[in-house]
Amino acid sequence: MNPYILAILVLSLGLGTALTLTSSHWLLAWMGLEINTLAIIPLMAQYHHPRAVEATTKYFLTQATGAATLLFASTTNAWLTGQWEIQQMTHPVPTTMIIMALSLKIGLAPLHTWLPEVLQGLDLTTGLIMSTWQKLGPFALLLQMQSAHPTILIILGLTSTLVGGWGGLNQTQLRKILAYSSIAHLGWMILVLQFSPSLT
Repeated sequence: MNPYILAILVLSLGLGTALTLTSSHWLLAWMGLEINTLAIIPLMAQYHHPRAVEATTKYFLTQATGAATLLFASTTNAWLTGQWEIQQMTHPVPTTMIIMALSLKIGLAPLHTWLPEVLQGLDLTTGLIMSTWQKLGPFALLLQMQSAHPTILIILGLTSTLVGGWGGLNQTQLRKILAYSSIAHLGWMILVLQFSPSLT
């Protein structure tokens, strides 16, 4: 890949994450998540291998579903309550939809099934970016709305911890083991977020 194009894509990854982290408005947060998704897709598909193309397609469809659900839920919240602010989520239906959309985007169980398959088709460098940097934005949004539905987040955290631990036991491929490890660690992070928010 051309180094100038690579630099633009990496800077776009940073821009998308920074936009999501600094926004207090759902539309800006959604734009940051979309910039992030569109910046990593060429990095995922840079090796023209059928498994990389398949992983890129699965990732794009999953992230597009999560982004569409997030946009729909935030618009519904603005329609019902008149608020676009991230910390002003008061209606339970859009709040639940946003939590599930963000869980899909970061790969929390039971919305995790795309993550091992996508990581299996990528090289280790792109897999590292996808397992770490790509989760910062959605996790920061979950952090901002942590008091919304603690029961749902506790259930998602426990499920992710158990599924990640048990799912990794039967794997023989390194990338799938890393994917299940990522799912389990995300579950622990969600549980810490609920039971000891002073650590965040």
